[in-house]
Amino acid sequence: MKLLHIDSSILGANSSSRQITAEVVAEWRRVHPNTEVDYLDLAADTPDHFDKDALGIKVGHPTEPSAAQQRQNAASERLLTQFLESDVLVIGAPLYNFGIPSQLKVWIDRLAQPGRTFSYTANGPVGLAGGKTLIVVSARGGKYPEDGVLVPQERTYMRQMFGFMGITDIRFVRADGLSMGDASREAAFVQARDDIKAVVAATGADATGSSKSSTSSPAGTAA
Repeated sequence: MKLLHIDSSILGANSSSRQITAEVVAEWRRVHPNTEVDYLDLAADTPDHFDKDALGIKVGHPTEPSAAQQRQNAASERLLTQFLESDVLVIGAPLYNFGIPSQLKVWIDRLAQPGRTFSYTANGPVGLAGGKTLIVVSARGGKYPEDGVLVPQERTYMRQMFGFMGITDIRFVRADGLSMGDASREAAFVQARDDIKAVVAATGADATGSSKSSTSSPAGTAA
């Protein structure tokens, strides 16, 4: 079994999401000791933004690919191959300004390739990268009521994007309120560790984590 461990926080050793993803991987390896782990730090090794050169070869230009197109295609192929070869993904997704970090977004942009991770059919899109388990470590500085105005959509985006690519077993480890004082931060880690035990022990597509945000708080980001 191959596990791909991905961090995207820009805070290095001060990052909460990095600490939690490490705990997820440690627990997974405790339960599944034969797991082979690969690591990708998107803050240290950030892909270029997906531009016309990265798209060029994918749309079948009739001319010979330029050096820039070949370079960008090679970068995409490296990341896509690493993703496709993985059975389990543990992704740190801290909340930055109500969305995921741009470093994580550009990685996802390079994975979404027709004929590789999805295809369009007469009945709509079909994901081609199924059969994987995805554990998303979702870290937020604040807490947001589900019926409030300021509801971040990063968890919905992660579920939609990877579901679009065919992954149905998507599990969440949640840590909310990390920037709201020591007591709230401690409670966030307690909840995250409860989620870790649940998502690692669970099987099937219904393992989505247990915590839900229900308390209003000041806006904030987490990493």
